[in-house]
Amino acid sequence: MSKQLMETAKKLCDTIMEDFGEILSTKWQYDAGLCLKGFEAVYKECGDKKYYDYIKNGMDYFVTEDGTIKTYNPEVRNIDHINNGKNLFYLYNETGEEKYKKAIELLASQFAIQPRTESGTFWHKQIYPNQVWLDGLFMGEPFAAQYAKEFNHTEKFDDVVNQFVNAERLTYEPRCGLYAHACDESKQAFWADKTTGRSLNVWGRSVGWFCMALVDALDFIPSEHNGYKTLIELFNKAISNVVKYQDNDGVWYQVMDNRRSDNYQESTCTCMFAYALEKAIRKRYIDNKIYKPYLDKAVKGILNVFIKEIDGKTYITQGCAVAGLGPEDNPRRNGTLDYYFSEPIRNNDFKGVGPFLILAAHYE
Repeated sequence: MSKQLMETAKKLCDTIMEDFGEILSTKWQYDAGLCLKGFEAVYKECGDKKYYDYIKNGMDYFVTEDGTIKTYNPEVRNIDHINNGKNLFYLYNETGEEKYKKAIELLASQFAIQPRTESGTFWHKQIYPNQVWLDGLFMGEPFAAQYAKEFNHTEKFDDVVNQFVNAERLTYEPRCGLYAHACDESKQAFWADKTTGRSLNVWGRSVGWFCMALVDALDFIPSEHNGYKTLIELFNKAISNVVKYQDNDGVWYQVMDNRRSDNYQESTCTCMFAYALEKAIRKRYIDNKIYKPYLDKAVKGILNVFIKEIDGKTYITQGCAVAGLGPEDNPRRNGTLDYYFSEPIRNNDFKGVGPFLILAAHYE
């Protein structure tokens, strides 16, 4: 199975390169960054330099010699824009080129100006006041933890841990043991429950972001730090409930705890959960005997349900293109089931491709 996964991963990379050309994206966007992290994993496993070159070309399009980043402006205060920086650590460690270090410092400077809620948790974006989204944990915190470790700012570990603790507390949904997409601490947003501040439903990908954020941040938090055990406990709590919603095919749904007829098996969250399970098992954050069967079932499910060959190319199908909440001038994005089931579905969404590629490179 691991050989089949890697062959599929290389075909996916080749399809992406053919479909998107020399540069994956000319926008500094988080999902392209995640996809390129997948290319990194495949390159390290198979050694084909075209995959490394694709990462470097993709980042060099943006990063200038003085470390500024084309199309990136920290003053926008959008935490999504941090995620691409994870690729810069890799390139800096590979090449030693100072421009990458300068660009990392530029991205890290955004944390100092990113607005925070009363609990000290980052707003997801300037345009979403007082709102904590699970997506934002993945965008910001593994980067912040890596920056703290590799650039010797160990005092920042405490804040990384607190971001997770606060977000988990704010979004936890007792009815199902999972997590709401977001919480408005001020309880003012039109989509927010007026008592809890939480959004209405459990969107699969947002829980996927949360699970991946935890296992990725743990790469950099020292085991002797008092927050290390806390993050492992949060992951165990989350994944023990996530696996309860895996279906008979081994995959998960767009809205996890709902089986309305227009709900659907969704590939990005499924790839994220499989990625998080594999990494947590490999790093011994969770019990191998308990969770390996769920991982194996998920891998089979991805291959059977989502991977399709179309005109000689390879695609991960059934990926939700986008889902969000608000802002105020976009009332359609209201967090209802009707909303989540109405967003477009597409093939080879980067938010599924990236986790799949990393999973494929490590799964045994």
